[in-house]
Amino acid sequence: MPSKCCGSLFQFVDLLVGGNSAMGILRDAGKCYRPVADVDLGPNSDEFYILADVKGFLLLLFFFSSSSSIGGVARKKLNFDLQLREWLAFSSRYSTHPSSHRPPVTFSDVAEQSVSPVKPNLSPAERVQEAAGCLPASLESSLHGSPCQFRRWTIRDFARAYRSGETTPLAVAKRFLAAVKESEDPKLQMAFFINFSPDDIIRQAEESAQRFQIGAPISIMDGILVAIKDEIDCLPYPTTGGTTWLHKSRPCIDDASCVRQLRSCGAILVGKTNMHELGAGTSGINPHYGATRNPCDINKVSGGSSSGSAAVVCAGLCPVALGVDGGGSVRMPAALCGVVGFKPTSSRLSNSGVLPLNWTVGMPGILAATVEDALLTYAAICSDPPNRPTLLQPSLNFPLLNSAQPLTDIKLAKSSKWFNDSTIDVRNCCDRAISMLCKQYGWKVLDVTVPEIEEMRLAHYVTIGSECTASLAPHLSKLDHAEIGWDARVALSVYGSFTSKDYLNAQRIRNRQTQFHREIFKKADVIVTPTTGVTAYPLLSDALSTGELDYINGAALVRYSIAGNFLGLPAITVMVGYDMGGLPIGLQFIGRPWSEATLLHLAFAMQTICIKSYKKPQVFYNLLETK
Repeated sequence: MPSKCCGSLFQFVDLLVGGNSAMGILRDAGKCYRPVADVDLGPNSDEFYILADVKGFLLLLFFFSSSSSIGGVARKKLNFDLQLREWLAFSSRYSTHPSSHRPPVTFSDVAEQSVSPVKPNLSPAERVQEAAGCLPASLESSLHGSPCQFRRWTIRDFARAYRSGETTPLAVAKRFLAAVKESEDPKLQMAFFINFSPDDIIRQAEESAQRFQIGAPISIMDGILVAIKDEIDCLPYPTTGGTTWLHKSRPCIDDASCVRQLRSCGAILVGKTNMHELGAGTSGINPHYGATRNPCDINKVSGGSSSGSAAVVCAGLCPVALGVDGGGSVRMPAALCGVVGFKPTSSRLSNSGVLPLNWTVGMPGILAATVEDALLTYAAICSDPPNRPTLLQPSLNFPLLNSAQPLTDIKLAKSSKWFNDSTIDVRNCCDRAISMLCKQYGWKVLDVTVPEIEEMRLAHYVTIGSECTASLAPHLSKLDHAEIGWDARVALSVYGSFTSKDYLNAQRIRNRQTQFHREIFKKADVIVTPTTGVTAYPLLSDALSTGELDYINGAALVRYSIAGNFLGLPAITVMVGYDMGGLPIGLQFIGRPWSEATLLHLAFAMQTICIKSYKKPQVFYNLLETK
């Protein structure tokens, strides 16, 4: 057996028996949790992370053992002892923390600098027009004349080319189809899409081209190619969720709300992108539709679960794509592929038409070539409160990215021990980026502690797992489990052992973490972290057919993402550099609820500093220039 597998097995056994890990499944000692008011949020913390790496043969072995009667007992104990006993002890000791059955965000307007308040009752196209008015004259103008080594074509680049007659949406659509065909070559096997229809794409492109021909484009997004994760309803395609069976029992009968709004702006919807099966993983390896390869290095993972959406933006096939983010599933692949990943505040975007795999932690998100493209797409799909009378939302602001005055007195909260729990390359690159940002704009870094991070991660895991199995129960009860990939089977097996008590106590942790974060945001504007603790890791042949549960890399990828989903906070990632192997590194800003404009401002400032060093990916398609 290869040494890596032996090491993984020993680590996995150590996880089971406890060893030196604070998280061993035979560990029964409870932890006494102090009241929130007594928890020190200063620069001292003590972090715990699960170390386990299971793929290929080990994954099959673990599935068979966990599915047996004896293994089922072990699986039950595994879940129960992953600090659930501590939650129970905490819950009985501190009854002042009720359960929060949705992200407990406050519904109050946020004071933000340099913003344009958005008028109510605007159509998606009108909102896009408002957002376009907030952008600098061009990307180059924001760089003050400094040339870029490489940059992707943006929404505004395509719009200018269409308006000038340099090219047409139809010509771009044909180049897109040729590029997708090339990407399917056996030498590449990029596996960008699960489903796309050349006929439907050409039809949309012809309609857009006709609008430009008569001088009547709907918006700046008219003719823009947009890819949709196969977790979001988009006609005429089925919604598979990365499976071979879900669309058979849940047919797609209409566009999702976010898709409908994009379509109303004239966007060309080019198909359903590949994803990790049921969103139950971080690698983007799908045993049914292939592993989406990272365009920066085709021998590396693209990240999950919105793998295809991140990869098509990275490869230049689309300036924007939609994903779904339930546990970093937009931000992680965005960071690994070197693009922008944006998850707004919980409920800012409608979940209508999105597979209900995780009701309280998941929502649509945006993957984009630039921060400006993320803003334009956000403007198109953000739900306007008058259209959702049952939902209370603060007013909507767009950032004035064209303002000559930078934001002032910005404070970045940094939990150093947590921040530094990443590879040397990631840590050093992100530190340099923050230093450059603070030096250029006079902003400050505050050293804080985000406490009980491991508890939050596990509480989120219980929440997303419980909600996933509850949602899928009617479908799974009629299903031959042989239709599910091995890694997804393991995940569902573990999810299914959580109890209602586990779920309720996880929500108490959610409430407690919300209070911690509120205290931090009283002192700081955002929390800053690496987006992932590692860069893209190798695609291994033994994982391609079974899927992968790599808990070492998986834990490192998801380490900084959880608060955005579990607490409903907005978050954005922007590329700030590369590791020694030339793989992208992302920096993440996590904001107060409803502070999307501030996050976009900060990400734009960071992008302006770093974009000059961006490099062309190994796989890239130029849809605006003919060969």
